[in-house]
Amino acid sequence: MRSARRDTSAPKTLAARLVAGLAALIGLVVVGALCPGAAVAQAPADRAAGDRSAGVQAAGLHISEGRLVEGNGNDFVMRGVNHAHTWYPGETQSLADVKALGANSVRVVLSDGYRWSENGPEDVAAVIGQCKANRLICVLEVHDTTGYGEDAAAGTLDHAADYWIGLKDVLAGQEDYVVVNIGNEPWGNTDPAGWTEPTVAAVKKLRAAGLQHTIMVDAPNWGQDWQGVMRANARSVYEADPTGNLIFSIHMYSVFDTAQEITDYLNAFADAELPILIGEFGGPADQYGDPDEDTMMATAERLGLGYLAWSWSGNTDPVLDLALDFDPSRLSGWGERIFHGANGIAQTSKEATVYGGDAPDTQAPTAPGTPTATAVTDTSVTLGWTAATDDTAVTGYDVVRVGDGTETTVASSAGTTATVTGLTAATRYTFAVRARDAAGNRSARSAAVEVTTDEDGGTPGGACSVGYRVVGEWPGGFQGEIAVRNTGSAAVGPWTLAFAFADGQTVTTMWGGTATQNAGAVSVAPAPYTATIPAGGTVTLGFTAHKGGTNSAPTAFTLNGASCATT
Repeated sequence: MRSARRDTSAPKTLAARLVAGLAALIGLVVVGALCPGAAVAQAPADRAAGDRSAGVQAAGLHISEGRLVEGNGNDFVMRGVNHAHTWYPGETQSLADVKALGANSVRVVLSDGYRWSENGPEDVAAVIGQCKANRLICVLEVHDTTGYGEDAAAGTLDHAADYWIGLKDVLAGQEDYVVVNIGNEPWGNTDPAGWTEPTVAAVKKLRAAGLQHTIMVDAPNWGQDWQGVMRANARSVYEADPTGNLIFSIHMYSVFDTAQEITDYLNAFADAELPILIGEFGGPADQYGDPDEDTMMATAERLGLGYLAWSWSGNTDPVLDLALDFDPSRLSGWGERIFHGANGIAQTSKEATVYGGDAPDTQAPTAPGTPTATAVTDTSVTLGWTAATDDTAVTGYDVVRVGDGTETTVASSAGTTATVTGLTAATRYTFAVRARDAAGNRSARSAAVEVTTDEDGGTPGGACSVGYRVVGEWPGGFQGEIAVRNTGSAAVGPWTLAFAFADGQTVTTMWGGTATQNAGAVSVAPAPYTATIPAGGTVTLGFTAHKGGTNSAPTAFTLNGASCATT
């Protein structure tokens, strides 16, 4: 238990963000007025000149035709998270943990010594080594610049540039593995037009010193560019880099709460062949609005743009923690969304080819263990099995029904349990399991198990406990979290959770499940990645809701009709 938690997301939590919060009401209508799409247009000759420059001097990760590519020319699309290393230097296991969950990159928070304790050459070299050991691309950023011009404690981009130059010997030769993010959110909401000149100067200073790495540039307005300064000046900043190896980073929080704002912004850069990624973003609602993370992730996937979610763990307000207390087995609802949801990391991440990811994967996983029936009713059976192994990673399992020399897939799972439904009472079935990897290789079939369904339809499980908490509140709304624990000895799934609000609260969004509501009564069905609760396991649901003056917690919960204890 930590005695204090540092604010690793200060620009998202301080009261001084009021102006940025108001921007959520204005949206990018302001941006559109200041800088319509033509503002970032580029003459073909200019674009070609930039690309030629990049091609001549590229080493390792670089920009080509508006895309981040590796030294061999293959596209590299970042799928990763942010990690607050400078405040939690002892949490070095975090890099291995995010890799195990599928990330191909990590943005590491560092300090140049202006505001926090400097991360020296030895420490930075160790971080790079840990990224490489875990086959991650490493984005290194200086956090001390956050909110310059509005936050008096913030340092300058020039100071950050000097820090990177001081690390030149450590960074040399790491161009295949490291991107240099000059400074985090290097301008606040006060005169954001002042961002352009020092950004150009810092880029030129690093290139004059001989750094050849891809440089990442954050937007003003605490990274969210709601006044469109980066969007309007992106071409001139890009052309200030003689190597052409520069990528822009937009941070998307409550300013980006509609699909139109998100797609307009990202499409403007993509259409102009200006490289961009979402260097930070959040999903949970705050007092300023509710970011549309679904559109952010879907648009990034559609356009082939990178994204790096904020943040692994350690936020002052844990609403943005992907993992609770740095524990990869305790993903929050936000963490489940990022790693296992639609367009999430597990589904879309591809390892950098510099680590050998370009070699075709032709090796199938080993066969899973023989399945066992852990719960049988008249119409369903829950099966569990021992995990398969693979030379890269097992990504899922298919349960097959076997009979008359054929097999039919009847259920799929990302884990080692699955529930088969739609069966006939008092009937014998034969089931087996196949494992699959990301390349589509399927394992040999496991040994089979025979199961006879019940005649009278017993109900599986029933032993459960539910923890409910309010994560944050604001006028008219709040964010909640529900942890559903299976305290029985058999897996439960699929499941339905039911409860009731007493004060007129209304669920607006949910992750980890799908809520339907009739007056105060709420029924929740699982998402695909929470469909089974293993014995002794827990699934976590996150949601936002409207509320009035009173916000009483539900007093009773049922899981598949059986009452649960409350914790």
